[in-house]
Amino acid sequence: MSDFDRRKFLKSAGAVAALGGLGVFGTGANRHAFAQTGAAKDLPRIIQKTIPSSGETIPAVGLGSWITFNVGNDIELRDQCADVMSAFFDAGGRMIDSSPMYGSAQDVIGYGLDKLGARDRVFSTDKVWTAGDGAEQIAETSDRWKVAEFDLLQVHNLLGINENLPLLFRMKDAGQLRYVGVTTSHGRRTEDLIAVMKNERLDFVQVTYNPIDRKVEDYLLPLAYDRGIAVIVNRPFRGGSLIERLAGQPLPEFARDLEAKSWAQLILKYLISHPAVTCPIPATTKPAHVVENMAAASGLLPDDKMREQIAGVIGVLI
Repeated sequence: MSDFDRRKFLKSAGAVAALGGLGVFGTGANRHAFAQTGAAKDLPRIIQKTIPSSGETIPAVGLGSWITFNVGNDIELRDQCADVMSAFFDAGGRMIDSSPMYGSAQDVIGYGLDKLGARDRVFSTDKVWTAGDGAEQIAETSDRWKVAEFDLLQVHNLLGINENLPLLFRMKDAGQLRYVGVTTSHGRRTEDLIAVMKNERLDFVQVTYNPIDRKVEDYLLPLAYDRGIAVIVNRPFRGGSLIERLAGQPLPEFARDLEAKSWAQLILKYLISHPAVTCPIPATTKPAHVVENMAAASGLLPDDKMREQIAGVIGVLI
């Protein structure tokens, strides 16, 4: 892993805790600011990550919708997705991410937000994915979510970036959008994304990252940290295949030190312990898995030595 100014990072986390009256925990692990989210007092204290460009904090685990929310008009399946969203919000989650390329996912999110009355609870995150009229597509996306203004819109996989990135910046300047980002996935076009990060004042980038796919640790994550760009992590479980490969394998002994009770939680703790990472967005069809994932955003996180142990163990097992 590239060398970070960890003292600077820890000092910043401590300052947030002091200003916000938040508790700070850590024993041989990274120290992070925690904040209570959700209505129930018995919820765990959820790790909050700071969006560098604004200072706003968001819960350190989000919810993706790729494949899992592409259920068409089947009411039973839509209600199941709404149940996933309900469990996510109740566990303290906020960021939900989608894209025009995810089939019916945007409509299903809009359905769930309506059913739950949860528009004031969501950090709405979507993408523009077209080489054509980005404004028209964004309007369609807004209609599907039934939101007037998105928190974050991203140029998806750099498609039409020369037209769509200026469009998003204009929307932000006009007060129609809060944050602007760019995405890649599967490790593709990393060098192109780095060039954009160097030349544009992005609020967010979204990349593939997990204990097996670690290329972004070499340069992209340090660059995001230095440039003050928040990082969303897609495919934290490799679309579920990583968890499937690890199924039945016993957790390493040190997982208990982190209060990680599953491979999913151990992987998410690995990700959110990185100073540059803001929010992984695992997708699921099961409310119980949402609760499990959100629980990873509480308790202790691994330090650098333990992060390497996690990656090493998983690398051997798969």
